[in-house]
Amino acid sequence: MRLTTAKVSLSFRCAGLVVALISVLGLMSGCRFVSSSALPPDRLNGFPRLILWVWERPEDLEFLGSRDIGVAFLAETLTLRGEEVVYQPRRQPLKVSPTTRLIAVTRIESRKTTGQSIALNDTQREKIVSLVLKTLELKNVAAVQIDFDAVVSEREFYRQMLQDLRQNLPNNIPLSMTALASFCVGDRWINDLPVDEAVPMIFQMGADDHAIKDFLTSGHDFRVPLCQRSYGIDFDEQININFDHSRRIYAFNNRHWTENNVDSLLQRINK
Repeated sequence: MRLTTAKVSLSFRCAGLVVALISVLGLMSGCRFVSSSALPPDRLNGFPRLILWVWERPEDLEFLGSRDIGVAFLAETLTLRGEEVVYQPRRQPLKVSPTTRLIAVTRIESRKTTGQSIALNDTQREKIVSLVLKTLELKNVAAVQIDFDAVVSEREFYRQMLQDLRQNLPNNIPLSMTALASFCVGDRWINDLPVDEAVPMIFQMGADDHAIKDFLTSGHDFRVPLCQRSYGIDFDEQININFDHSRRIYAFNNRHWTENNVDSLLQRINK
């Protein structure tokens, strides 16, 4: 999920997945969904149902006050380049009430340089884990989330990194990840990752957009149990689904959050 101050530019460009996804959706009506009851306990239980995503821009959310709304904010961007991990901390101010529950988001990007592929080695993995753990030192942070649009060749590296991170996190700290919606419908590679949730991104899905939205509005559910604990939506995109009130909703807004649009969002998801 590559979100910027100007626009959302998600990396939903997996052409091979599109063909596979359409085939899966055609068969889905005859498939039985795996129950989320098979999942381990959710460390995010007790967190607010609505969580606002805040990316790299100045944001004043003090108006939330004591309202039961959380904030997942971009804390750092880590870029895999060659054998390096390039660290970029958050540079924009964020104002929140002292009572607001915060989730520190680490965005991971991969960038090949001319003539040099990405190493995906142990040193890079260890550095990422160390930098994510440091976000727990930020004030009021109660959970961490990883945002990495890993391509097929990066999945094993990602899996091992999440395993190392989970082992080093305090047991009571939740670990969340974002997920392409296509992973949650027709691709099981995230099934057994050591996270508390995989947030399906059901906005700006590129070639998958209509197929997945039609699938959800027809009353179907995500097949991967980890994707059955939350939704990821865009404030500006309408999707006519009945939101399961037991699930968390992460909402992105391409503009500044205001009290009015938070109230509007609450009305939409509580219908």
